[in-house]
Amino acid sequence: MFGNTYSDLVKVFLTNMWYEDDTIYSQVKGMDIAINEQVWLAVIGLRNNGVVVSRGNTIELGNLIKVQFYKSCLRNQDSATRTFSVGGLAATPRILAYVVISLLTPRGFNHVVFIEEDLILMYCLMTKTKVNWVNVIREHIFKVNKKLEYRIPYVVLISSFIEYFEIDVEGEVVEEVKALNQIFAITLKKIGLRKVNNRKWVCKPDKDTSFQEDEGVGTSVVNDDAPTEIEMNFDQFANMGETPTTPGHETYSRFE
Repeated sequence: MFGNTYSDLVKVFLTNMWYEDDTIYSQVKGMDIAINEQVWLAVIGLRNNGVVVSRGNTIELGNLIKVQFYKSCLRNQDSATRTFSVGGLAATPRILAYVVISLLTPRGFNHVVFIEEDLILMYCLMTKTKVNWVNVIREHIFKVNKKLEYRIPYVVLISSFIEYFEIDVEGEVVEEVKALNQIFAITLKKIGLRKVNNRKWVCKPDKDTSFQEDEGVGTSVVNDDAPTEIEMNFDQFANMGETPTTPGHETYSRFE
């Protein structure tokens, strides 16, 4: 998303927020705000339908086997799995893990280990399963109020709600945010990737994994002609179709 942000008013919105009957309520500058299905659709074009991503909710996903799916995302699928760690992921799942943990549902702690909701959301994105993004965003907003270690999320979105309800923003600190769907080289390096031969982004090797840049042995490649940044089409996630697999008959492919 892009647009103006009002950081002070966003904090007021979150402080005064409560939730009832699938509607978010708040009050900013004495004006009542009620974010229902019609508002979600008008402001961001999202409908309140699709798979609900929550802990233990795998029935809608055909009884997703989390361990099996996680192993399908690893560079070495034969490695022992004691925790769902980001460290052993292949290149593409590792980038998607960054998108899930740091951008879609950002938190200010433990970015190296998946919680169950991270894995479920990763699975939905990789299998193009329609996600209930209204529920994802709404639930994450409420986590922020309960847990101090969470960062304030969706500042552009909440600012858009403030504008939709025509809250007076005169004299407020305002910052313009422009849409940017790239992940730059500095971020790729931070999440454990490196560029070789000036064209391939690969995973840095584990201590017990051989790494040969010329042959690509011990590496997981994003693509052969990656630029210094990678474009991510986030908009497609809001309009994904139904699950392409038959519930109970999922297949897990090797992700590179």
